[in-house]
This record gives sequence, C-alpha cells and structure tokens, in this order.
Amino acid sequence: MATITKIIGLQKLQNKLNRLPSVAKDLIKQALEQSAAEIVAMAKSLVPVDDGDLRDSIGWTYGKAPKGAMTLGKVAASELAGDLTITIYAGNSKAYYARWVEFGTNPHKIEAKHAKSLGKDGRLGTEVDHPGSAKSPFFYPSYRANKKQAKRRINKALRGAAKKVAAQ
Repeated sequence: MATITKIIGLQKLQNKLNRLPSVAKDLIKQALEQSAAEIVAMAKSLVPVDDGDLRDSIGWTYGKAPKGAMTLGKVAASELAGDLTITIYAGNSKAYYARWVEFGTNPHKIEAKHAKSLGKDGRLGTEVDHPGSAKSPFFYPSYRANKKQAKRRINKALRGAAKKVAAQ
C-alpha cells in the first residue's frame, strides 16, 4: 500500500525560492562593487606616478573596459554572469602604457628624437638603443591581495540572501 505524504507550506517555500535570485543579485552586486573599489584603491596607491594619467585611468565598470585598457580577466561566457560582470582596468587612450609599467620592457631600438643621433657604436643614425624599463607591478598585486576577501564577501552575500529570503 502506498503512503501519501502531503507537504505543508510547499507553495510558500516555492515563493521564497523564487525571490532568492533577485535578493541574491542585489547583495552580490554590492559585494562586487565594494571589492572592485578596494582593488582599484590599492592599485592607485601602488602605481608609480609621473603625471598622474595612469593613476587616474585605473577604475572599474560593468561590462567592457575603455579602449586601450588592460583588464584583470574576462568572463568566458557573458550570458552566465549577465549583468554581474565587473571589469577592473588600467590604462586608456591617453595612458596606453599601463602594460609597459606593469610588466616592464626589454631592451629595444627606438626612433631617435633628432634626425641624427649617435648610436651605441658611435655612428650617426636614426635609431638608438633603449635599455628597456624595469617592471613596477601595481595591477596584479592589488588583485591577488584582495582576491580571497572578494570571494569571502560574495559567499557571505549569498548566505545573507538565503537567510533574508528564509526569514520572510
């Protein structure tokens, strides 16, 4: 003989579960924004400052970064994250050299500023040797320093959303 079980409050539970995505989305957005702001603040404090263009170009946005900026990473399938995709970036059309500051450059030849310059061998020419530049990481160290805290904050937001919906 089959036993029939009646679940009391099933519709109420289903209503709460239906509300969970919107509540979770709001709390996750707040966690993402706070984490992005912390990463940006640290990167701005670590970047070497000459004229301030590179420092001023560091920021975050929903969606794509400005043209010429380097990013920390991209979501492979944007439909999975939807509007919860935050992009942290450094550089823009004016501060196009963000990568060079972060990773440094190897020795290379550059065009001489004057029509005739002395090359390494002492001969006149239009190219001169550039010794390269040392790296001054500011972007990835900021991300790595804040990554664990950002994950904890997002997990806490998910737990908080579940508790908030369950309490209603």
